[in-house]
Amino acid sequence: MRLVSSKNLSEYFIIIGCGRLGANLANTLSEEGGNVLIIDRNKEAFRKLSPSFGGLSVAGDGMDFDVLQEAQIDKTDVLVVVTNNDNVNVMVAQIAREIFKVNRVIARLYDPERECVYREFGIDTICPAILSVKEIDKMLLKTGSTEKVDKTACELKEETK
Repeated sequence: MRLVSSKNLSEYFIIIGCGRLGANLANTLSEEGGNVLIIDRNKEAFRKLSPSFGGLSVAGDGMDFDVLQEAQIDKTDVLVVVTNNDNVNVMVAQIAREIFKVNRVIARLYDPERECVYREFGIDTICPAILSVKEIDKMLLKTGSTEKVDKTACELKEETK
């Protein structure tokens, strides 16, 4: 699976959070020739990066303005925030959009009900719970056990009001 098209090779990606998802994303983008910087509070987390990882790693708090400025967040094309804490993810995403004017911000969130908040700020989201529901629904469709469900948490929340 290609994440970076040939026209995007010069794009600068910042990833905040070097857990399984962050490290895998950083490795993939790096292997595809992307310009990648990854930030994590725990310098031991960088052991998850591939030996062939060609990007930069910064040990620091992604909510710290000095760390973000050191990472040159104002020059990033894409910021991806994938820590294991929704509050951190929304805070960093909002700082990036509102203060540093980052055009493309993607954040993982565990609580699907928070998706609406992210959308209001123009932040793209990835929610494991919603993705899992959609994938299970696809599997059930193959067996004819359910109708297609393709709604976001925001749409489902509106229906219950």
